Amino acid sequence: MVGTQLKWDDYATAWARLHGGFDPRAAAPVVRAWLRFAYHVGYILGRLRITPTAVTVAGVLLCLCVPLFSVRSVNGPILGALFVLLASVADSVDGAVAVATNRTTRLGYVYDSLADRLGEIAWLAAFWLVGAPGVLVVAGGALSWLHEYVRARAVAAGMRDIGAVTVGERPTRVCVALVGLLLAGLTGLIDPDLAAGTITMAAAVWVLLAGFGLGQLLSTVRRALVDAG
Repeated sequence: MVGTQLKWDDYATAWARLHGGFDPRAAAPVVRAWLRFAYHVGYILGRLRITPTAVTVAGVLLCLCVPLFSVRSVNGPILGALFVLLASVADSVDGAVAVATNRTTRLGYVYDSLADRLGEIAWLAAFWLVGAPGVLVVAGGALSWLHEYVRARAVAAGMRDIGAVTVGERPTRVCVALVGLLLAGLTGLIDPDLAAGTITMAAAVWVLLAGFGLGQLLSTVRRALVDAG
């Protein structure tokens, strides 16, 4: 497989084909830098013959560490934030390994999507354990799941691309989980009671962005499917 690995331009073309035509070479500088980072790490792992599935499994295990470590000590949420960061790197790299080594499969796509949902459940569980109200945690999880479900069903119904890039996408959830846990840990060092209030605000932000993003997506899906048919 080493000889078949793709260079950056070929990788970017293949990646765009798998992501609704979104070309990483035309992305914003921060997004482009992140995707290039994932490509280089994926390229190295491919040369080491590490499979995309192995990276996906590692990402899920890192996600499971988030709630486990978030409540172990006063600075537990900071450790949880670190594991969110590592898991998000794994989430980007597993796809990069698959594309760079020409190992993309439909089954791998299903596994990757399942891993994303399991990871988000683990992050929200950490929110709850740190002190966020259960109703916010459940609402955030439900809205995020609906976001992905609506897009998947719309594509199955004939929508030709990914639809709108909303404010409730997966990268937004990663940022809210990462920043929310980090701030909860830092405020908890000042006063342990502040951690619960901080993580509650983070959960509320998750719900608001997920709800607004779902509304954006539903509007786009309606227009796309009505126009198509």
